[in-house]
Amino acid sequence: MAVYTEVSDEDLRGFLDMYDLGEVLSFKGIAEGVENSNYFLQTARDRFILTLYEKRVREADLPFFLGLMEHLAERGLECPLPVRNRTGQALGRLAGRPAVIVTFLEGLAVKRPGAGHCRAVGAELARLHEAGRDFPGRRPNALSLGSWAGLFASADGQADRVAPGLAARTQAELDELAAIWPRGLPEGVIHADLFTDNVFFIGDRLSGVIDFYFACTDALAYDLAICLNAWCFEPDGSFNATKGRAMIAGYQSVRPLEPEEVAALPTLARGAALRFMLTRLVDWLNVPPGALVRPKDPLEYDRKLGFHRKVAGATEYGWEPVRETATSTASA
Repeated sequence: MAVYTEVSDEDLRGFLDMYDLGEVLSFKGIAEGVENSNYFLQTARDRFILTLYEKRVREADLPFFLGLMEHLAERGLECPLPVRNRTGQALGRLAGRPAVIVTFLEGLAVKRPGAGHCRAVGAELARLHEAGRDFPGRRPNALSLGSWAGLFASADGQADRVAPGLAARTQAELDELAAIWPRGLPEGVIHADLFTDNVFFIGDRLSGVIDFYFACTDALAYDLAICLNAWCFEPDGSFNATKGRAMIAGYQSVRPLEPEEVAALPTLARGAALRFMLTRLVDWLNVPPGALVRPKDPLEYDRKLGFHRKVAGATEYGWEPVRETATSTASA
């Protein structure tokens, strides 16, 4: 179970006294997630998720995350809505940790997404980008290009313990991406972590997006590159171009990519793969004592990097130009 901080009955009662949620009917830890401690909370009023923030989440960033969720929900995006307490505050403290209660979203994460799921995710990602255009907050991406060398250094020279040659491959990738990383692409609010466990479906309908705690201001196409990595590879490591085509088409049905974004997509996909390989590598080498959660395999993303290095252009991910709809004007 991915719970790093246990909550006593006494602490929970004291925390919930600040809210108007009614009698507690159920409270239990949630196994999913590796960044924070999450609990399912059912009261006489409704169902909620209680999150205690751990690990990489800085308390100073929480107003950005919570404000963004409120902003997106107001614009029709299905995402958790922070619950404010009797004093009007969304953020509190519980068991020595920053904590928040958010609304519960119906739906299930898909284990083996199909092309239809990928298309829906692409369209929802573009809607998120469009809805975030007028969000006033800004937060630099703390896990972008400038942080990757430091992440690799924090692995303390142990990469080859995970796989022979991993250290040399990673250093070469860091050096090359630092030289070719695209600049000046359209940017705005991005989710930055839209993996399959952060999207819910009811049947084939996308019912919600969760976990905005890596959200930041960065290149919009980088967010799409993260999704291509997370959704469009098969368990055997092969890239599924049908899923990639569906995802990009879904995205472009809402927000067509600019030519410079299309050209940059292979490099952005490499960078996204390297970012998740590095954070997984650090987690793999530094499992917290007593944590009942298995760290994710960094080599999955090392293999994805191998694919991206060979990609010559965005068409290999399934990108196709947006076709103009033909119109005709009847003569008078």
